[in-house]
Amino acid sequence: MGIRNRTPAGLLLVVVVFMLVGIPASAQQLAKRLILKDGSYQLAIKWEVKGDRVRYLSAERDEWEELPNSLVDWAATDKFEKDRAAGVPAPEAVELDKEIEAERRAEEAKTPQVAPGLRLPEDGGMLLLDTFQTQPQLVLLQQNTGEVNRNTRKNILRSAVIPIASSKQTIELDGLHASVQAHASLPTIYVNLEQDQGSNVTSQQSPQQPQQPEQPWDRFHIVRVQSKKGKRIIGDIKISPLGKASQEQNLVLTTSQRLTGGWVKVTPANALEPGEYAVVEMLGRDGMNTYVWDFGVNPSAPANATALKPEQPAVQPQPDKPKDLKIQRQ
Repeated sequence: MGIRNRTPAGLLLVVVVFMLVGIPASAQQLAKRLILKDGSYQLAIKWEVKGDRVRYLSAERDEWEELPNSLVDWAATDKFEKDRAAGVPAPEAVELDKEIEAERRAEEAKTPQVAPGLRLPEDGGMLLLDTFQTQPQLVLLQQNTGEVNRNTRKNILRSAVIPIASSKQTIELDGLHASVQAHASLPTIYVNLEQDQGSNVTSQQSPQQPQQPEQPWDRFHIVRVQSKKGKRIIGDIKISPLGKASQEQNLVLTTSQRLTGGWVKVTPANALEPGEYAVVEMLGRDGMNTYVWDFGVNPSAPANATALKPEQPAVQPQPDKPKDLKIQRQ
């Protein structure tokens, strides 16, 4: 018994629809532009001038239509065809590129890019730019003092050391190592805490004080921490009555740079030796903030679990090579 080929009715319907829809779509891609004097245009496969009328085959409706010859901008129509033949992008593509570029620049102004595919977060904070296994990573630093260890990205805690002339004051942190360990010997600190204007600023001698004046943007510095008896000591920093710290051996020389979006970049002038460090905030006449952002430098440390990694660019699928389609013209 012979076997007859059968075509399902649904598949046959799809083939018919494809034949009806595919040809006009391809025709639109091959269509020319009949540009009008008001700036609009008609997609046409071809056209012909008959007296004061222009008769054209619409690529959108696949029908012959007419319009007055006086409405057509022939100079613009000829220029568009010459530009397309020369590979010049269409005006819409150029305008779209401008809009995309403007959006990209606006985004960069809000969140600066610190490495390819890696941007600072919009909600601010104190972050360390590290390199782990050749990959740049951002790690959030948290405030820490004594027994306090809280996530304070949006809520800055302050407790000022009251300056006393020719005095040395210390801050002690529990534990020998910070939870965040940098693998790079020259990590960069990015600071944006200006969003927190309502921070709880207190003093050791006077718990209730009026709101503090605005602090200078370059008030953040890096300090080398000394380990002693199960604690890390951030201390022996001389504070003058004017609230300025003296250049002692535990104060790391850094440079500060103001970035867009309220960010400040703090960079050590030289590579940091393996050990423990902290970012401190100088509060003008109030001395130094006892709440600090601690970190260590250890090239052999494991990965930081909460590190922000570069975004991988999306893989764009390769379009199928279009097949040649011959259109029979009248």
